[in-house]
Amino acid sequence: MALVVRNLALDLSSPEDALPELAARRLKVPPNAIREWHPVRRSVDARERDNICLVYHVELTLDGGAVAERSALRRIHGRNVDVVKPRRRHDPTPGTKSLPHRPVIIGFGPAGMFAALRLAELGYQPLVLERGRPVRQRHRDVLRDYYRRREFNPESNILFGEGGAGTYSDGKLYTRVSDPLVREVMELLVRDGANPDILVDSRPHVGSDKLPRICWNIRNRIERLGGEIRFESRLDDIAVGDEGIEALVVNGQRLEARNVILAIGHSARDTIRVLAGRGVRMEAKPFQFGVRIEHPQDVVDRWQYGTLAGHDRLPPAEYHLVAKGAAGRHGDLFSFCMCPGGQILPTNESPGLIATNGASKSRRGGPMANAGLVITLGPDVIDADPLYGLDFLERWERLAFQCTNGSYAAPAQRASDFLDRRDSNGTFETTYPFGLAWRSIRNILPPEVSDALDRGLRMLDGRLPGFGGGESILTGPETRASSPVRIVRDPLLRQSPTCTGLYPCGEGAGYAGGIISAAVDGIKSADSIINEYAPLACATAS
Repeated sequence: MALVVRNLALDLSSPEDALPELAARRLKVPPNAIREWHPVRRSVDARERDNICLVYHVELTLDGGAVAERSALRRIHGRNVDVVKPRRRHDPTPGTKSLPHRPVIIGFGPAGMFAALRLAELGYQPLVLERGRPVRQRHRDVLRDYYRRREFNPESNILFGEGGAGTYSDGKLYTRVSDPLVREVMELLVRDGANPDILVDSRPHVGSDKLPRICWNIRNRIERLGGEIRFESRLDDIAVGDEGIEALVVNGQRLEARNVILAIGHSARDTIRVLAGRGVRMEAKPFQFGVRIEHPQDVVDRWQYGTLAGHDRLPPAEYHLVAKGAAGRHGDLFSFCMCPGGQILPTNESPGLIATNGASKSRRGGPMANAGLVITLGPDVIDADPLYGLDFLERWERLAFQCTNGSYAAPAQRASDFLDRRDSNGTFETTYPFGLAWRSIRNILPPEVSDALDRGLRMLDGRLPGFGGGESILTGPETRASSPVRIVRDPLLRQSPTCTGLYPCGEGAGYAGGIISAAVDGIKSADSIINEYAPLACATAS
């Protein structure tokens, strides 16, 4: 019998090998009745800083005869013990219609990458068009040309290229999406190079140092299965007829296409505008706006772990904070994309803009921690024009660039100075590659965001003394947490109602909010094509 025993607490001095004995005690069976075991979830319980422990869920099989099994069965109705349900992969059933052309995927971020992998695995030979470069060339463009020489490449940067924006992110995999595909995506990431711990940790992450290699491995797998990835292939336009999409214009050349998965990411603003001009239906949606806040990591550790900060069994601490009501009619100020031991990155897709985000390597071993502090701006501050949000964000990003004299240094201010409305001065430590420039943060934020930050910082500083103090640096703006546009799709067919054959998916279409949710959305869009059409190996048309 296979069981899962939940919420087994280990103090920091006890090894994981003590888990079978704890499970046996919970089940009231002798320890030798447990034949095999392995942890399936691990988290830190730091609610009591004097009694921090590690909490595990453990899957195990029993071997001790009917007595042990009956004893365990009597307890499976409790909330902490259950029978393990078998995991099955549910592949879609291929349809019977012939594909007039192989399916095309626009964008090779998480949504496009996993859509392509799904199609390639089942014989559909997808063609992927990615405006950026392969990950190795992209790495050179970012680290050498942009960071060192200040030469920004609008087609190969932190956002565009193999792996999309996810390649240079922390690789956070936590998601609220409840779907069997979540586990499948995680297992695929492990197969291609992610640490197996992501299958166990309650808040898993891959690390920006591992993601490029993983992307490269997935691409090679797609190509071996018959897929094709064309880099430096920018979508210029689409041709739409009475029956839907007819062709794409890529680098000025016409490409016949009938089934196109649109996985462009949330920063392909130029492409979104082109599609809107061709009548693809869109709508404004709520989006986040705020700043990055950076603290020394050891300060964050002390907030969370107290005197146990630095213990070798504890990971670098993170936080998830909400200042309820700080944004007034806009709701709460909340932390987003917290990066322990990480760095702040520039995430502009065009020259002359400044936008920030965070990332961290797999060990999260850097000296600084950062997070977004954002509020949600809803339709009440958005014009009826679906594209107004794009223009709104771009206007503030350009203002941030201009206020630092076009140096790509990010505007920054000590949190304590922001609250006291005074200028910052003196030296500081930052992980932002272009350095910071002391400026009034209020001047680069919409008034509703500044007001929420003022109230929220005071509230959070009361809970974590020093959160809004002199060691806290505000950097901004943080504008890429989500897309302000949703590209409308039919909820069942997953196609645009105004452009048959176009399948919007992922973050850029407004249907995901991270690596895992985007990957799942991409797979489901691929499945929509698979359910209707036969694989190319079985189709009569080329």
